[in-house]
Amino acid sequence: MANISIYDMDRTITRSGTWTPWLLFWARREAPLRLLLAPLLVVALTAYATRLITRGRLKEIGHRLFMGRHVARARLQAAADAFADQTIADNVFAGAIEQIAADRAEGRRLVVATASNEYYVRAIAQKLGFDDVIATPSRWDEDRLHHRLGGENCYGDAKRRLIDAWLARAGAPDGHLRFYSDHISDQPVFELAEATGGEAVAANPSPALRALATARGWRIVVWGEPVKSIFERA
Repeated sequence: MANISIYDMDRTITRSGTWTPWLLFWARREAPLRLLLAPLLVVALTAYATRLITRGRLKEIGHRLFMGRHVARARLQAAADAFADQTIADNVFAGAIEQIAADRAEGRRLVVATASNEYYVRAIAQKLGFDDVIATPSRWDEDRLHHRLGGENCYGDAKRRLIDAWLARAGAPDGHLRFYSDHISDQPVFELAEATGGEAVAANPSPALRALATARGWRIVVWGEPVKSIFERA
């Protein structure tokens, strides 16, 4: 039986979310004039907060505003690599790094499972020593990244489905899972970890997750104080 540690990323490994910082990083580096479109992103964020659009649609709008319709793969990879360096230097909990190292020392397979976009998450995960990435998929037109998503936004029940699919592909459908996350939206994955005889770990938990973890007897760890977002629910 495989021993697998799965980590959420934003506010679990990192102090803050990474999606908006990525868009701003890209625009400053690659297309500074697109920063003038920031008020339109605020409109889209408000539409999401009031449930007029989905998280997936919000990501597509943000991408279209700040990155354009298409981006060449080589250009994207260079920017993602630079963003990963910045993220690891400025936006990662030391305690998360220590836990990742401890899980690696146990011989566990390390996986990031996050709602953030795969095209920049993969660069961060590789630099942190992860073996695999499960993230919101990208749509590619040959060697050009499209602003539309390539599948489900990896959040809530969809994250559980994507993890189940990954476990089947990896040949580890009965793997012993240890799952770390900060947010109540990951309850389906916490319950999957329990069902495998593994461990649910509430890391830097939101108030709702702390209450659930306390009620369920899940381990709680605090690696630091996450930067909250007014657009994050529960």
